Amino acid sequence: MKFINVGFGNMVAADRVIALASPDSAPVKRLVQDAKDDGRAIDVTCGRRTRSVIITDSEHVILSAIQTETIANRLDDSESGDDVEEEE
Repeated sequence: MKFINVGFGNMVAADRVIALASPDSAPVKRLVQDAKDDGRAIDVTCGRRTRSVIITDSEHVILSAIQTETIANRLDDSESGDDVEEEE
């Protein structure tokens, strides 16, 4: 199982991520508010501004202070299986 760092030492299973979104649009703001009301929101921003919203297959919504593009790059790296092998 591959994990991606979503900021401040917090990790999310890469297999469980369904979507990444910017928190600026009204539909995403509603989605986050509904998740908070239902107890499905996980805030890993450590008090900083939310810069990306991660939606999982279990319908949990994870709020991160890391840029959406950065998390997308980390997801791509974990899915491509680029394990660095040391050459001797």
